[in-house]
Amino acid sequence: MVRRHETYHRLPTGLDQDEEIRLATRAVARLQTVGYDLDTDPVFATERHEPHYLTLGDQVRHLAVRIGEAESTEEVADALTELTASHDGILTTLAKVLTATADFLQDLGEPADPHTAAQLHYLVDERLNVITSDLRHVRNQLADRQAAHPHRAPCPQEVAGNEREKSASCPCPAPTRISTTPNAPAAAPPAPAGRRR
Repeated sequence: MVRRHETYHRLPTGLDQDEEIRLATRAVARLQTVGYDLDTDPVFATERHEPHYLTLGDQVRHLAVRIGEAESTEEVADALTELTASHDGILTTLAKVLTATADFLQDLGEPADPHTAAQLHYLVDERLNVITSDLRHVRNQLADRQAAHPHRAPCPQEVAGNEREKSASCPCPAPTRISTTPNAPAAAPPAPAGRRR
């Protein structure tokens, strides 16, 4: 289920308390295994580690999640480092994949293969290099800036602790929409509200 600021899962109704605790403890173990820092009720605390293997796409998507939740320029710079590192960054590795594919196609035997290989080399040498260079520049600027994001502080208006579903009512205002009409003035930024954890 999804509510503002949160995605969450609800246990099926009709489970006994021991089963609810077992499932919640296993969920905590899974989240900790993939790197989430959790603040949980002690009854769900566990040293258990669940086996979990992220696909490559999920690992890259996790960078987008980190950036989407970042509260400072340093956090975004750290995520972009994984993308732009010259020795083992994602973009460097993508260039190697494209180059290997081009090398494979070069002498495969069909008339169009050398042309496709040349296109892949062009993508690596021209397009991907530009993207990588620009992102490294952004990453370096953010790393030097060392600033907190003004709209991503923890939400100061928590709901009452005795509510059954804390995520049911978040008082944070809805995000301000920005006009996509050409030459239209941008909407004013929202007041600092932050996000819930």
